[in-house]
Amino acid sequence: MAWFKREIKGIITTTEEKKEAPDGIWNKCPECKKPLHYSEQVENQYVCHYCGYHLRIGSKEYFSILFDNNEFTELYPNLHSGDPLHFEDTKKYEDRLKETMKKTGLKDAIRAGFGKINGQDIVIACMDFNFIGGSMGSVVGEKIARSIDYSIAHKVPFLMISKSGGARMMEAAFSLMQMAKTSAKLALLAQAKVPYISLLTDPTTGGVTASYAMLGDINIAEPGSLIGFAGPRVIKETIKKDLPKGFQTAEFVQEHGFLDFIVDRREMKEKLTSFLKMMAN
Repeated sequence: MAWFKREIKGIITTTEEKKEAPDGIWNKCPECKKPLHYSEQVENQYVCHYCGYHLRIGSKEYFSILFDNNEFTELYPNLHSGDPLHFEDTKKYEDRLKETMKKTGLKDAIRAGFGKINGQDIVIACMDFNFIGGSMGSVVGEKIARSIDYSIAHKVPFLMISKSGGARMMEAAFSLMQMAKTSAKLALLAQAKVPYISLLTDPTTGGVTASYAMLGDINIAEPGSLIGFAGPRVIKETIKKDLPKGFQTAEFVQEHGFLDFIVDRREMKEKLTSFLKMMAN
């Protein structure tokens, strides 16, 4: 005899009584396609515990992973982009900025903070891909420049976490000038003998790769990150040849001498602490 017997046919729960799972509780790994619960993602530092794929995250998550007890002082939080060219494509650049600010809660594609990593003082500037593709505009360049000035003034190591689609076309030459500006500031940082660590994450492309992302005293990356200047399709069409397997991955870039280390995000804090201690001595 069955232990359960359906007395009434059909599902009788009304639409109003049904409960939906809140958005953001579940995510799917882009690599192995397995479901990931939010609490598991946080516990595993946003790395898939099935296949080791590093999920894309923003400054909020990186700060919580790296800063001790997620305690830091945000630097220059009120800088936001203007619209010097009155640019308009499918919509006005000014409207796009307002819409993105409202959607993401960010002022621009970068945040900077001062805090400690395992007791070691550090300034971290981290890019957010959710803000117009992490594009480098005037504010990104200015925040990096000011963060470097802060590091020089206080003799504190500087960590740059890059995640970007390249220069922001809506600001044209204003955006491209940030490459020279940030590179010049990093030269001053080197003269002051203050350590600079560059962390390249998925993706790091365009003018960001061509400037500050590759200028670290130590260049490190997360596994499987896309790192390059022009996109694979553009390169293939230009040189009229097939590209090597794994082209523009962190592993390929390291093999060709442009990276010092590839570090799993779950080991990142300890690795950075070791670098900072070595540089301090």
